[in-house]
This record gives sequence, structure tokens and C-alpha cells, in this order.
Amino acid sequence: MMYPFLADLILVLHALFITFVILGFVLVLIGMFRRWDWIKNLWFRLSHLLAIGIVVAESWFGGICPLTAWESRLREAAGGVGYTQSFIQHWLHKIVFYDFAPRVFTAAYTVFGIFVLIVWACVPPRFSRR
Repeated sequence: MMYPFLADLILVLHALFITFVILGFVLVLIGMFRRWDWIKNLWFRLSHLLAIGIVVAESWFGGICPLTAWESRLREAAGGVGYTQSFIQHWLHKIVFYDFAPRVFTAAYTVFGIFVLIVWACVPPRFSRR
């Protein structure tokens, strides 16, 4: 069956998305102090801002990440069990064995998004003149 493979593929894509959001922010912070020119790349910064913006908006409006929904449906189609909570809640519970309330995640995503905006203002992207 293709369902388990596709569900695992979406899981990997989801993990890469999260890594991009977190690692992108960390690299911009480090680059700010090390004066890395590439962190001012407009496309990188816009895609990073859009990525965290989507997460914050989904959280505020009670939406479910499409990747979570697709993976869950594929796991159910394969005869398994889908997620009963958000992707991050599910995996964080598996790692730290504690269930956080959804509002904790909304607050964390919002604070992280605010930090991204602050760093955007401190290290604005370079707009190409071409």
C-alpha cells in the first residue's frame, strides 16, 4: 500500500517545514551578529515570514495544518490511527510525556512570530534593484 509511505513522506515534509521555521530564525540571528550577507536575501526572508505567518494564523483561527490533516487521513486510510491533536502537540507529548493546552501553542507561535517580525525590523531584507 502507498498510504503508509505517503503519510511518512508528509511527516518528513512537515518536519522539514518546522526545521526551516526554527533554523531559519536561528541562522538569521547568528547572521545578524556575524554579518552574513545571505541572511538579507529577500526570497529567503519572505518565505520564512510567510511560513511562520501561516502557523500563527492557523493557530489563532483554530485551523488545522493541511500537512497534519493529510498525514492523518493517510494513516487512517492505511488502517492506522490519525492524530487526535495537532502535529506539534502529538510529537511534543511523545517527547516530553506531557499534554500542553492548545492555548500554550497559540501563545508560543504568536511570540515566535513577533520575534521574527522584530528581527525582520532589525535586519531588513535587501530588496534587489533589478
